Amino acid sequence: MSSTFTDYRRISANMPKALDRTASESSVKREVDYYNSHIGDVKSIDDLLADTRLYTFAMKAYGLDDMIYAKAFMKKALTGGLTDANSFANRLSDSRYKDFVAAFDFNTYGDKTTARPEAGKNTVAAYVQQTLESDAGADDEGVRLALYFTRKAPQIKSIFGILADKALGEVVRTALGLPAEVAGSNIDAQAALIGRKLDVASLKDPVALDAFIGRFTAIWDVRNDTTQSPALMLFNPSGPDMDTDLLLKLQNIRLGAL
Repeated sequence: MSSTFTDYRRISANMPKALDRTASESSVKREVDYYNSHIGDVKSIDDLLADTRLYTFAMKAYGLDDMIYAKAFMKKALTGGLTDANSFANRLSDSRYKDFVAAFDFNTYGDKTTARPEAGKNTVAAYVQQTLESDAGADDEGVRLALYFTRKAPQIKSIFGILADKALGEVVRTALGLPAEVAGSNIDAQAALIGRKLDVASLKDPVALDAFIGRFTAIWDVRNDTTQSPALMLFNPSGPDMDTDLLLKLQNIRLGAL
């Protein structure tokens, strides 16, 4: 039986193979070839922004698809660089912008920026990874979220870092059995609530992270699968008194994991 849990496991169990398969897709290969052939000609921020195809590739590589239209905003982030702690990019809470500016740090490296691996092979690898996650999300958004969270977990330093990233926040709220309405509450109140339920440091432990993702995918399936088992339907996944441990066990039984 297909589910978020089983689909996530299928992909994550052999990530190198999944990435190779994505990289070999004609549409991906075409964009990667174009990027590799032209990025070396980019010597400035304006050069990058002027080539819409290159710029779009780079934005997608760092998960900034939703900001492709905002060239003026991105130019401001790139122009300020990261050296100054008070630069525009450093003042943005969403780490995606810092990742992008770090890869294309013309402020520091000038016309040598695109000769660095950060702008070259690392950006290509990030593009393939993002494409894999996006493709998975086209079938099941929960799989995309699980893959993204697993990739980003080692970099998470605080609860506020989670809350600054919409996708990370959704995974955590789901895994902890918190109602969606929590996302609209005061940021400090959210941090306090999550802090009572989650030790951020534990996410750096592969075993603990795997268990956390297992919890997320189980609850996601129940909240989003209309063909779920009648036994699971007895529980209200969005209710404040949901026993997530029991829910996880029930979901595992449904999937034949126990």
